[in-house]
This record gives sequence, structure tokens and C-alpha cells, in this order.
Amino acid sequence: MVEIRWHGRGGQGAKTAALLFADAALSVGKYVQAFPEYGPERMGAPVQSFNRIDDQPILMHCPVKSPSVVVVLDPTLMASINVTAGLGQEGTLIINTGLSVAEIKKSVKFDGKIFTVDASKISEETIGRRIPNTPMLAALVKVTGMLDFDSMLEDTQKKLAKKFAHRPEVIEGNIQSMKRAAQEVKSA
Repeated sequence: MVEIRWHGRGGQGAKTAALLFADAALSVGKYVQAFPEYGPERMGAPVQSFNRIDDQPILMHCPVKSPSVVVVLDPTLMASINVTAGLGQEGTLIINTGLSVAEIKKSVKFDGKIFTVDASKISEETIGRRIPNTPMLAALVKVTGMLDFDSMLEDTQKKLAKKFAHRPEVIEGNIQSMKRAAQEVKSA
């Protein structure tokens, strides 16, 4: 079983990204869980969301304490939250930032796999708003290979088409942001 923890701020789409990832995994026959953890937070407050994905039924229903992958939608959280808590050295850290992996390694005490992608810039240029969730979802799928990228993209497009049926520019912007993020995600 793979466990994923998403760090973001209210309004950045961490919960939505976890749900989209779960839907895409479910559509290819995986067993999944997707759930947020937050209280009365408002827009801009730190939030976490989680995924579990497995080929077998998932019987546990508890918080994710030792994720295999951590996705950081807002790098400013790293100054006040230990985003690598519970992440083993074989784990993967994916950060939304314009900084290089070498620059990130100077400030993060983590020797596992680190990937960066400027999802905020990508989303602003493709969607028109700084909502990094779908580009970060694409980066996650690209670097981990947990799902087939094209299948995930197709499933996400279907989900967005239902939600934004009267706003095709939102659907197209998100799909373009995901394709760009998959191309632009970097490792050391």
C-alpha cells in the first residue's frame, strides 16, 4: 500500500487533488482512500489531505503517519511545518516551487527523492489563477508512476467536465497545466 500526504493552504485544492487522484486510481481498479484533515480553517490556513492506494482492499481507517510520498502545494509551509515528518529515506517529496532541487536540499533535511515543479506559475499561465492542485497531481503521477499518466489525465478531464460543464476554458486550462507540469517536473 502507498500512502500520500498533501500539504497546502485552504483554497489551493489539496483536498480536490487527493479526490481526483483517488478517482483516477479507482477507475483503473485500484482500492483507494482520500480524506482531508482540517478543523475550522479558512482560506489560506494550513490543511492536509491524504490518499491510500493499493491492489487489495484497504481495511485501515486511521491517519497517515508514515507516507511514501509527500506533496507540498505551498512551499511557505515548510518554514513552520515539518513536511517530511514520517517520510522515510526511500520516500518521495514533491514541492511546488521555482527553486531547484539543489536549493531545496539546503533547507530540507531529507535525503530521499526530491522533485520540484513551479505549479503556481504553470497554473497562473494556463488557468489564470494560482491554484497548483492539478499540476501537482500531474507531477505526482509522472514521478511515481503509480498510475498511467494518460489514463489519469483522461479521467481528470471527465471529472472536470462534469464540474465545469459551462466553463470549458477551466477544463482546458487544467489539462494544459497538467501536461506542462509533467514535462517540467525536475529532480536533482
